[in-house]
Amino acid sequence: MKFEPHGKHLIAGEWKAGTTTFTSEPAHGASHEFSVGTPVLVDQACKAAEDAFWSYGYSTRKERAAFLNVIADEIELRAEAITEIGSQETGLPTARLEGERGRTTGQLRLFANHILADDYLDLRHDKELQDRAPIPRPDLKMIQRPIGPVAVFGASNFPLAFSTAGGDTASALAAGCPVVVKGHSAHPGTGEIIAEAIKAAIEKCGIHAGVFSLIQGGKRDVGTALVQHPLINAVGFTGSLAGGRALFDLCAQRPVPIPFFGELGSVNPMFLLPAAVENRGREIGAGWAGSLTMGAGQFCTNPGIAILIDGPDADAFANAATEALKGSGPQTMLTDGIAKAYRDGRDRISGGEGVKELLTTTCDRRHAKPHLYETTGQEWLTNEDLGEEVFGPLGLIVRVKDHAEMVKVANNLQGQLTCTLHMDEADISVAKTLMPVLERKAGRVLANGFPTGVEVCDSMVHGGPYPASTNFGATSVGTLSIRRFMRPVCYQNIPASLLPEKFE
Repeated sequence: MKFEPHGKHLIAGEWKAGTTTFTSEPAHGASHEFSVGTPVLVDQACKAAEDAFWSYGYSTRKERAAFLNVIADEIELRAEAITEIGSQETGLPTARLEGERGRTTGQLRLFANHILADDYLDLRHDKELQDRAPIPRPDLKMIQRPIGPVAVFGASNFPLAFSTAGGDTASALAAGCPVVVKGHSAHPGTGEIIAEAIKAAIEKCGIHAGVFSLIQGGKRDVGTALVQHPLINAVGFTGSLAGGRALFDLCAQRPVPIPFFGELGSVNPMFLLPAAVENRGREIGAGWAGSLTMGAGQFCTNPGIAILIDGPDADAFANAATEALKGSGPQTMLTDGIAKAYRDGRDRISGGEGVKELLTTTCDRRHAKPHLYETTGQEWLTNEDLGEEVFGPLGLIVRVKDHAEMVKVANNLQGQLTCTLHMDEADISVAKTLMPVLERKAGRVLANGFPTGVEVCDSMVHGGPYPASTNFGATSVGTLSIRRFMRPVCYQNIPASLLPEKFE
């Protein structure tokens, strides 16, 4: 299937052009013109979503599951075209985009199966007790219900799995919530072709066209208008700490505040325990280098910090990581802005007091090469800048004096998506002292691995305490993410004919 972007917004089943345009900035290939979003288009999309909710929000689980599966089918029909435009816009290799497309369609099918199984409804029923003294108990039933239209912001680093039809959109549609997507300007063509797939699925399934809209481009006024629109009931966001916090504050300042489910930043620290470093330090160092440079380090779970006790074994680990990183060539970053932010982060880390350079390279324009630094535990504890995320292939080794200082470093962490323990059997007692701290700091705790792979399944938690995410009780990956877009409703003595589908 040949694809040539037309550059329009999809608003309730209609492709609409704007009065102004912006030009895409692909890593290679031709650039294209795209219409710039406006608050007026936001209003149209939100009103259409609210209109769609009165039918879609009350559709059957079987109907919604069929819709999700058809969206997946339509995406696969456009597979080659999606890979081509995605590669041009982002510079990501074909294999990565094909894998991400599979994850995207897999998420849609996973949610289709999940809602058919109905566990997510958390059904509860307390039967009436007419003879209970001193007060009879009424018949009470509880079920999770969709909240209404949801806004989703596309992510720069995942043009498919976290963007137009990504996890936020899939879970919201599965819940019964129409979606208005604010497309990311780093990959507007990719967003457009995915929107075409969703539009085709809407038409095949006979669903209200307002169930999905895509608004491209636009400045802060578009994002502001979307999160503050009175018909939007929740927001899903993956992006920078500064941008996400600004939108989070706007959601809280609304006359009727709404939840903002933002994934904002994480350094994903690894704690290397003594026996593991002694026995496998060089192996762990080489593995860390591979994780740091995967996808030019542009993963929210990139393990940017390694904490271990100073000594000869730490030297071996650092030397192995340095040697492995030296073999990494330049990689194309997703946007010029991300590349500049990476260079700025490098300068911030390298300029810190007590920071030593182990590997420094030259980065030009949109290309990135790895950097590696080290510092002491005491310096890390006194310099907050060293604990801030650098989005790219940069690693920082923190050498602590002893186990007590390692625990102190753990206690001083901000909220994280992940924390990792590298440990052997002899490290169990040490690990036990760290576990209570790490599970308070992160949504996912790993042993003897690297966190850059995020499995899409029932058990996954991709979230954590602030600033990793803005809602510590939520996840943006896995089936539990559907709960973000639902709320419990209790029905007291309501006739069966008026109850939701599952109670009938």
